[in-house]
Amino acid sequence: MTTPEARGAAAQAGAPMLDVAAVSKSFRGLKAVARASLSVARGEIVALIGPNGAGKTTLFNLVAGALSPDEGTIRFLGADIAGERPDRVCAAGIGRTFQIVKPFADMTVLENAMVGGFRGTSDRRLARSRAERALHSLDMWLQRDRPASALTLPDRKRLEVARALATEPTLLLLDEVMAGLRPTETDQMVAAFQRLNVEHGVTILLIEHVMRAVMALAQRVYVLHHGEIIASGTPQQITTDSRVLESYLGTGATH
Repeated sequence: MTTPEARGAAAQAGAPMLDVAAVSKSFRGLKAVARASLSVARGEIVALIGPNGAGKTTLFNLVAGALSPDEGTIRFLGADIAGERPDRVCAAGIGRTFQIVKPFADMTVLENAMVGGFRGTSDRRLARSRAERALHSLDMWLQRDRPASALTLPDRKRLEVARALATEPTLLLLDEVMAGLRPTETDQMVAAFQRLNVEHGVTILLIEHVMRAVMALAQRVYVLHHGEIIASGTPQQITTDSRVLESYLGTGATH
């Protein structure tokens, strides 16, 4: 199997799938994101890390269309998507999860995944087919008839990913899907994302505090602090960067 480093090098050979350039966003005078730039090549797994309040989810919301940038450009597959509605961003091929998982408690696992499967269609059979593939990819097929209310936290997080995956994204945005998981549960999620990336060709940009997962998954890492990208590089480079150690990793983020 190809190593993460080799896949990352191969992915960078082409034009970026996602290109975020000098993007800023302020709320009532507070600059949440300040001229942040990052890129993700097709086939990569890229991590965005930083302390709480650094602006990571705001940056995700700008990419996903939940917010419009005050300045800067966001291009996906060559098209400008800055300020586009979330449904159009999703239709373009960007799926996302949310930091706080809220499945439809009275619906089954399969029905929850089908919500994503209805992206761009009213065909119930197509939505079900997409949902079934997503559940199989995440080893949730045997739980398809369980009510979402009966799921454990790790399985609720996995279902959140399945719902996003059922939209059939080219780029998947994962917002802290491993927060609160035990090490063995984290390793299971890491393995699932590696399969999605290698076997299904899904490009991934993830926000994550769990450095165990970042080190195992990411080919490249961006560090956001006070809304600014202060460092980028391989996981090994990031963990030895003095600016990162001072602003983030030295505060206990590796535990």
